[in-house]
Amino acid sequence: MNPIVYTLPVIAALIGWFTNYIAIKMLFWPRNKIQFGPLALQGVFPKRQKAVAERIGRLVSDELLSVHDIKERINQPETLVMINQKVEAKIDEYLNTTFPSNYPLMSIFVSKKIKNKLKNDFLEEVDDLAPQIVEQYIANMEGHLNIEKIIKERISLLSPAKLEDLIMQILQKEFRFIELVGAVLGFVIGMMQLGLVFV
Repeated sequence: MNPIVYTLPVIAALIGWFTNYIAIKMLFWPRNKIQFGPLALQGVFPKRQKAVAERIGRLVSDELLSVHDIKERINQPETLVMINQKVEAKIDEYLNTTFPSNYPLMSIFVSKKIKNKLKNDFLEEVDDLAPQIVEQYIANMEGHLNIEKIIKERISLLSPAKLEDLIMQILQKEFRFIELVGAVLGFVIGMMQLGLVFV
């Protein structure tokens, strides 16, 4: 019997690996449409980039990060506390640094007690205004923030090379596994063929 017969499993494994490798490559290549008479050849992702962008945009806005989710995150008691802390820090900076620097003579007559009174009055106003400001900000955001549209536009504007890089970063291990599965299945089929030869 010809010794080449014994290489059937290895050849089948190489064919299985290579066909899966080519199939994965054809998800991205060719990046630009190539016309063969009536037939056109282009990678799946470059060809359907707009459709992919629409689906990802819809998925993110519906399932992962909606305007409602952002609204809930912003409209938390912790947000108001953070705003108050930042405003208080700015008031302290103004009363203790900026005001004496800009009005040195006047600052001589403004005692620490007066500064504390001014600060407390400002903070009371902020306590009243902060919830209204947050609500107004959320209302404006709901009218202008379209997450689905933003994501769709960003993905649509990606170059085919950048889109390939992003997908490969996410799915590289999975693609390698698919190639390996092709090799393993090819090897198994080769072994079966070898078995049939002996039968």
